[in-house]
Amino acid sequence: MDGSGTRHAPDAVTVEIIKGALRSAQAECEALLERTAMSPVIREKQDYFIGFYAADGTLVTGTKLPLFGDVLRPILQRFPAEEIRPGDIFWYNDCYFSRGGVSHTSDQVFATPVFVDGELVAFAQSWAHFRDIGGAWPGSNTPGTESIFQEGIIVPPVRLYREGVLNTDLFETFVRNSRFPEHARGDTRALTAAVRLGEKRLQELFARFGTRKLLGAVDAMIDQTSRLFRRRLRELFPPGGTWRFADRVDADGKGGGPFTVRFTLESREDGFTLDTTESDPQAKGPINFLMNPTVPNTVFGLYLLADDPSVMMNEGLLTAIADVRTKTGTIIQPAWPAPLGQRSNSLARVVSGCLGLIAQATGGDSPAASSIYTIYTLTGRQPHDGSLFYKSGGHGTGQGARPFADGLDVIYYVAQQNYPIEFMETDFPVRIRTYAIRCDSGGPGRWRGGCGMVREMEVLVDGATLNTRMDNVENPPWGVKGGQSGRPGRFILNPGTPEERELPRLAQGIPTKKGDVVRMESTGGGGWGHPYDREPWRVRQDVLGGFVSVEAARHDYGVVLGEGKDRAVDEAATAALRAGRPEVEGMFHRHGAYRDANAWWEAMAS
Repeated sequence: MDGSGTRHAPDAVTVEIIKGALRSAQAECEALLERTAMSPVIREKQDYFIGFYAADGTLVTGTKLPLFGDVLRPILQRFPAEEIRPGDIFWYNDCYFSRGGVSHTSDQVFATPVFVDGELVAFAQSWAHFRDIGGAWPGSNTPGTESIFQEGIIVPPVRLYREGVLNTDLFETFVRNSRFPEHARGDTRALTAAVRLGEKRLQELFARFGTRKLLGAVDAMIDQTSRLFRRRLRELFPPGGTWRFADRVDADGKGGGPFTVRFTLESREDGFTLDTTESDPQAKGPINFLMNPTVPNTVFGLYLLADDPSVMMNEGLLTAIADVRTKTGTIIQPAWPAPLGQRSNSLARVVSGCLGLIAQATGGDSPAASSIYTIYTLTGRQPHDGSLFYKSGGHGTGQGARPFADGLDVIYYVAQQNYPIEFMETDFPVRIRTYAIRCDSGGPGRWRGGCGMVREMEVLVDGATLNTRMDNVENPPWGVKGGQSGRPGRFILNPGTPEERELPRLAQGIPTKKGDVVRMESTGGGGWGHPYDREPWRVRQDVLGGFVSVEAARHDYGVVLGEGKDRAVDEAATAALRAGRPEVEGMFHRHGAYRDANAWWEAMAS
């Protein structure tokens, strides 16, 4: 995959066979990583990615996470190809050196070269979130940070293994910086084992198909993705047009906010320009997102190619919008050494910004906005032996409704998972008292926004401290084309008692005592289409399933339901109520108001 020599373009059938073999090898490496990792963030939450790259850093097999882009080229920038040897394994987590290739320091990248007959032809790469890599507080990427130096040890691209020999001094230094050294040690071994397996499987494929044929197939796969993506992008945004959209992050936990992300997309005959330079200045707190230029390309690509599972997520997605303009010192291009640990809050607004551009270009035939996942963590001492525990956890929220279906309920960022209750109660001194759908949290619409969740956690030990992270409260996920915004979430301590109080949404070190109950109510996704267009039988189903209340069915959807267990639709009363259908003027909805694209832009500027 290095671009040298004559490549033989195989027939279409062979290309598909090779495509399937690469995907199979990728899945096998992912399974190995998941089953051998030590920390729950990898093993249970599945916060990892395996990828294969060409010798020049070109992405061959990617991921459906719109989070990072150019992962391998930072390694090649420090280690020229002529200095790379079989058995080497490279490693880094340096966000700023990689220009957002990794987006916070907890994410570790490992890569090993693949040689065939002495020629460097490819790389196998693994990436995962580590539970703790040092820094000011347990977990490394907590809400209290004001500098990236507080977010754990920073590793530039280094050679962890040289020709198969581990650099023990480097490895032990890293492990010593972790509060959970067994996890740091075990996760590193799992990630290096995964790239070793990837190296082996790629060598087998080169031996099976021949180097030039396999390289030709890779070229064909990238070309297929690129041509389809560019054609659909140009159809979506025809030359001569300009679109703009903005969205807000609530706050940074340090008194700053809101922070607005602004996109202006221009389509010309010779290509596209995406200008983000009008975005707000960077934050003092850790919500900054160091956006790699490939990220918006990936967001658009995942949307435009979602209907074709045969298309690979590869380099063909990453450069269609070649001119992505950023400004150093903004919320999505912060200056060193701004903290990045909670960057997902701003990443979510990058995604919703791209969807807002699509909504304008299609007259609203695009998904509504989604909420970023909610996090609350608990740190303290185990009652049986006094050892440190760190209960981390991201929790699902509602996703935006689509032009053809409801939004997904309680989703934690694409493919990752909420921690199972059994795991939580076994490993940590907590008891989960409630775990349920949050009724009425999804934005009303012809297609309902996905619902968030309710989870109550009882603390079973004295002296533990709580951290919180929740966004999209002041600025909930917008609804589109008549749909309403999702309903914001909240944290409550000791609900239903004289000690009940609402907790801050981005905070560090909240003290707790044994018996305290923390209730998390996560945000719902935006709705799509006018709520009165939703069939009454669907509204009744939602009520019976606990997604919509009887009161909201009447107020939001204009559907009147009868008494009793069956909650039958009162057809006459529903027809009479819906005769007073509220008018909708404006594409986007938030805070009870609909606005067209220009009015929305102005509202975000105020």
